[in-house]
Amino acid sequence: MRTTYKDFLIRNWEERDRTPASEVIRSVLSEYGLGWEPNGADRDVLQVQECYLETGGEFWVIEHQDQIVGTAAYYPIHRGEKAVEIRKMYLLPSARGLGLGKYLLQQLEKAIASRGFQRIWIETASVLAEAVKLYESNGYQPATGVETARCDRVYVKKLSPLF
Repeated sequence: MRTTYKDFLIRNWEERDRTPASEVIRSVLSEYGLGWEPNGADRDVLQVQECYLETGGEFWVIEHQDQIVGTAAYYPIHRGEKAVEIRKMYLLPSARGLGLGKYLLQQLEKAIASRGFQRIWIETASVLAEAVKLYESNGYQPATGVETARCDRVYVKKLSPLF
């Protein structure tokens, strides 16, 4: 992945991104009163190779003026056949309110569909009101079965097969 949105660069994660990407996620979680869990829900950010790249997923970083200001990722899961979970979609305050979140979600969906996946799951927390609104306004349906302790909402979207 390598694309731009306005003056933001969206690209594939590289080894050198481990710490700055982790700091973005930690910062956004803290902003909303949610805890950073390096040995739990956030272990995947510290182990991108194993958790995303080696399992058939992708992890992207969003740069603005050579600084990482966001992340977005997905990986295959076992919640039905051909399913993935979108994870770690976070933007720093300076990158919000510009349509970037919606653009990222659309790019994730395109990448996911192009790999033949048919169902997307997303877990989030109610305090992340902007994220909840984004998912609900883009066709994600409330579901049950939250698996992450700090999350209290789960959504699912069925993709149309690409021909």
